[in-house]
Amino acid sequence: MYYWLNVIAWASLFVGVGSSLVIVVDLLAGHRHKMAIMNIVWPVTALYLGPLALWGHWESLGMGADDKARKQNAGVGQRPLWQKAVLATTHCGAGCTLGDIIGEWGVFAMGATIAGSMLLTDYLVDFALAYLLGIIFQFLTIVPMKHLPPGKGLWEAIKVDTLSLVAFEIGMFGWMALMHFGFFSTPPKPNQAVYWFMMQLGMIAGFLTSLPANWFLVRTGIKPAM
Repeated sequence: MYYWLNVIAWASLFVGVGSSLVIVVDLLAGHRHKMAIMNIVWPVTALYLGPLALWGHWESLGMGADDKARKQNAGVGQRPLWQKAVLATTHCGAGCTLGDIIGEWGVFAMGATIAGSMLLTDYLVDFALAYLLGIIFQFLTIVPMKHLPPGKGLWEAIKVDTLSLVAFEIGMFGWMALMHFGFFSTPPKPNQAVYWFMMQLGMIAGFLTSLPANWFLVRTGIKPAM
């Protein structure tokens, strides 16, 4: 059983990393997003959403059939609310994903524990890094979009992204708890493919729990649509 799980894990990681590299190559070829931060968001998102993120990258550039139809029928830049919410969630999720990846490797490499718990350590480090990177990502988006001074831009970034960041980590941390206490008698470690396959699934869980929060924030105008 574990053999086949390991095979699936390697296949999933290959698809995720491969999709990310395709996006990077496409960006280097000159197919870049007007909002510069999305040139980072889409490759990071592809690490866990794979071909779906690749499709989203092309659609956002106006290279997909759906996007072309939208421009013809609704006018350039007019996206339905659900698309705006999905874009906002990928943006939020990219900061969280990078924070989780850096945090997981850092905690594993140092062998650090809090109260003897590796999972609790992962939670605290991951959340701190994810929150920091998420706010930076939002700051780099909202300042040029609204032409804000840095101080006000930082406050706006904190105000509009905290809810979505917390929602993402709730899904992510819930899945990590299942990975540690429910799915395995001996949980996998960050130097194993199965661990990162499970983290891919955890990031998808985080995406799903963050999507309603971003939908609410965009719909109410608290978070600017991208």
